[in-house]
Amino acid sequence: MRICLVYDCLFPHTVGGGEHWYRGVADRLSAEGHDVTYLTLRQWPRGADPGTGFRVCAVGPRLRLYTESGRRRIVPPLLFGLGVFVHLLRHGRRYDVVQTISFPYFSLLAAGFLRRLGGFRLVVDWLELWTPAYWHDYLGRVGGWIGWRVQRACARIPQRAFCLSELHAARLRAEGLRGEVTVLRGIHEGPAQAQVQPDVDPEDVVVFAGRHIPEKRVPALVRALAAARDAAPELRGEIYGDGPERARVLELVAELGLAGAVAVPGFVEDARVHAALRSALCLVLPSRREGYGLVVVEACAAGTPSIVVADPDNAATELIENGVNGFVAPSASPRDLADAILRVRASGRELRASTAAWYAANARRLSLSESLERVAAAYRSAA
Repeated sequence: MRICLVYDCLFPHTVGGGEHWYRGVADRLSAEGHDVTYLTLRQWPRGADPGTGFRVCAVGPRLRLYTESGRRRIVPPLLFGLGVFVHLLRHGRRYDVVQTISFPYFSLLAAGFLRRLGGFRLVVDWLELWTPAYWHDYLGRVGGWIGWRVQRACARIPQRAFCLSELHAARLRAEGLRGEVTVLRGIHEGPAQAQVQPDVDPEDVVVFAGRHIPEKRVPALVRALAAARDAAPELRGEIYGDGPERARVLELVAELGLAGAVAVPGFVEDARVHAALRSALCLVLPSRREGYGLVVVEACAAGTPSIVVADPDNAATELIENGVNGFVAPSASPRDLADAILRVRASGRELRASTAAWYAANARRLSLSESLERVAAAYRSAA
């Protein structure tokens, strides 16, 4: 089949869950003999080879995608959507299928508008679908209403949809999706068994890894560590990543007297993060919004339990069985997070053993290869 993949980022030139997913889809479909074209924004030096085994077409220039506050800038997706529209207007009849990510919507609107003219089937990856309340918080009353209406219009375009959580699949159906929804359970690239050392106690270190943006609520972890250290003074923290909230994180570390107990090294190599997870007491992900929560699976693969927060927009809670591979804290308050950290500490080796067993039982379901096989099977069926 002739397949057009549409995403404004390309791994490894930019790194994230969506980038890993689309690169994996492109590599897998190419390996199966499909003719793959990947539409994106240029993220490599002009004239350079992007370094892939499939055709890459840059339909827009190299642009900074995020504001200083960590939100998506409006101009890059507009230009990308225009570039996708022009490309599909000219070449849409070349393709049997166009597969695009949903957010930030302009490329999906372009593909949806040209679907009948081009004669291609439309496949959409909905990693998240936001509520009107979240749109209001994100863009204000007027901007949020517009964003929600655009999202709703996109959900009602005839399409085949893939989601990474039951939360967002249910929301998509409720918005009036006209097409089939398939929930893919994983995007993890890792071993089938947890990489743990039996009979070895973890260090008293709590780890966070991710972007320091308001949705991740990283400062909440600093306050929680200060509260937990009242009961367990030997607890330490390692907070990896960077973003607009990092300055506030560093201020809190100093204000709460945690300079010798909490390290905030910024972005580091993946190998260092994985090594930290293997020896950590637990991972804490205090996010209010997660479309999936890949780092939770990565922690489980190291035999390390995780703490996430119950929130209407947090799909990472679907990856936790309370008391089996971690805990779902009722809120991101310092007391609730501190209590969850101390519960992990009190559970000791037993919780680590059950975390490793949970991962072994679910590794295949949570793997990137399993999800890619389901996508490839959908294409084989369509062919």
